[in-house]
Amino acid sequence: MITDSMSRRTRTVVVALLALLAAAAGLWWASARETAPMDGTERRAEVAERGAAVMPFDLAKTTHSFAPTPDGGRQAVTANDPADTTQTRLIRDHLSAEATKFTAGDFTDPATIHGDQMPGLAELRAGASRLTVRYEELPTGATLHYTSTDPALIAALHRWFDAQSSDHGTNHHAHDVGVR
Repeated sequence: MITDSMSRRTRTVVVALLALLAAAAGLWWASARETAPMDGTERRAEVAERGAAVMPFDLAKTTHSFAPTPDGGRQAVTANDPADTTQTRLIRDHLSAEATKFTAGDFTDPATIHGDQMPGLAELRAGASRLTVRYEELPTGATLHYTSTDPALIAALHRWFDAQSSDHGTNHHAHDVGVR
């Protein structure tokens, strides 16, 4: 009787410990999946979804380019179809507004699309007063010219460009569309 009672208690304790261990393993596995880096395809799909919510133009009908320069860089967005005046207008409206925001250190839109941990983003926000952002219309869109005399800020801008190019992949993104 005492042996049966002990073995029941032992079994209960062992079963409880196994259940606790299984639950802990399940929680670890779930958290590891949530924090594991996404593959490029998953990341690009997520970025495209967020981008469509932030940018008013059709991402499939436009080309984006990020071209580093010695004193900063150029970001251009152009309509793929030169006759698509709707896309051209939407691009111009958006980039004009972004130039104003970026000059004030407001990089909310890129952070919404790419995340707050985007390379270069914190430095661009903090150094906005040392960064000039100039808007220019192109025949089928617009470009933003970024310039600075601060080497650290220029390096941050280049990392920011690289992150955007990487997140968007090569689909509808070019290294440089030849704007000057």
